[in-house]
Amino acid sequence: MNTDMALGALAALAHPTRLEAFRLLIQQEPEGLSTGQLVEASGLSQSTFSTHLAVLAKAGLVTSEKRGRQINQRADIDTLRGLMLFLAKDCCQGRAELCEPLLAELACC
Repeated sequence: MNTDMALGALAALAHPTRLEAFRLLIQQEPEGLSTGQLVEASGLSQSTFSTHLAVLAKAGLVTSEKRGRQINQRADIDTLRGLMLFLAKDCCQGRAELCEPLLAELACC
């Protein structure tokens, strides 16, 4: 992940509706949720939510796949992993022991 991609992902997540939707999709991996389920969870209209979904998709955070008559949305875990690694790559000036609490907390998920 490069700086521009990281900024795009962070900007996409910097809105409460998009952050909540992305976190919901992460919880539902690997199955994901239908667009209708996401709209219902958001409490927004279909058209308003679709705008938010498009921002997440453009940032590479969400992928869509057709399942029968529904479109299923999934969090792109590879993009999330890339963003997390980009943010922590130069952590603690190479002193791994300082990052161990972060890694331990992530590992317990």
